[in-house]
Amino acid sequence: MFAVVDDRNQQYRVKPGDRIQIHLLKDLAEGAKLTFDKICVVGGDGEGRVGSPYVAGVSVTATVVRNEVKGVKVVIGKFRRRKNSRRRTGFRARYTEIQIETINA
Repeated sequence: MFAVVDDRNQQYRVKPGDRIQIHLLKDLAEGAKLTFDKICVVGGDGEGRVGSPYVAGVSVTATVVRNEVKGVKVVIGKFRRRKNSRRRTGFRARYTEIQIETINA
């Protein structure tokens, strides 16, 4: 069984046991439970259900594994030729790593 979860306008395809990284949720501790109730699609066992926009009566529960995980560094370089102008900056996004426990259909 799988579900497509909508979390703050970002969609993730999940199934029980998956570990995914979502955008940072600062106020959660490790081991905290999350419940997602905005489910776009449920499928895998027989017929699937597609919501418009969400499937009613379905939720996904998850547990926070690590609260703050740093993503890969993205390096941005700006260069203007013949102007002696160069700039280099970096950015690392922060995520919350969660593990999907159950899909309550």
